[in-house]
Amino acid sequence: MLTFALLNLIQPAFCAETGDLVPLNLKLPDAAFKGTPQNIQTNTYTEPFPDLDKPPKPMLVPAGLKNLAKDAKLSTSDKNVTAETLAKLTDGDKEASDQGLVMLRKGTQYVQLDLGSPNEIFAIAFWHAFSSPKVYHDVVIQAADNPEFTENLRTIYNNDQDNTSNLGIGTDREYFETHLGRVIDAKGVKARCLRFYSKGSTESVLNEYLEIEVYGRPAK
Repeated sequence: MLTFALLNLIQPAFCAETGDLVPLNLKLPDAAFKGTPQNIQTNTYTEPFPDLDKPPKPMLVPAGLKNLAKDAKLSTSDKNVTAETLAKLTDGDKEASDQGLVMLRKGTQYVQLDLGSPNEIFAIAFWHAFSSPKVYHDVVIQAADNPEFTENLRTIYNNDQDNTSNLGIGTDREYFETHLGRVIDAKGVKARCLRFYSKGSTESVLNEYLEIEVYGRPAK
């Protein structure tokens, strides 16, 4: 595992400038491939392939947050996926292997986390399968106050810019999936439940997930 943190930043001078914010400490899986991918058909709003030798700076979050995903109740739109398989989403294993993979059928599908009660959510990190270079489509994250997603529905992230999943027109960009995953600033949104949507990738019509982490604290 690689440790994704700037250890030298956690010091009094840093905290004095930014309050009680600290770098989000993520453990990254090992890279699964090297080099820039070739001949992958992308959209005009796809981000350039990242420099894997220069990981981005960690997000700053309030001190003392917990990975709430570990204790969440998991469900999915794909009723063929068992509870045992879904549990892989929050088991801490992010390595690029088939053993830890959760695969949903084709079309727009989601996995859902029920945190049990309202929480303040500051950062969300998630990994789709990254064993080979690919771009996942219609990646959307929504939050709600009940498991049925009928109360206070909000969209936190949406890169479905052509609205093919009918969840609204997104303004975020598609990206190449790598061992860096995707880290979203949730800005302290208060919610009980989260849904993670996708609609296949440049490699497959299936939806492949490896791990989800949600960093937050009980809502005040």
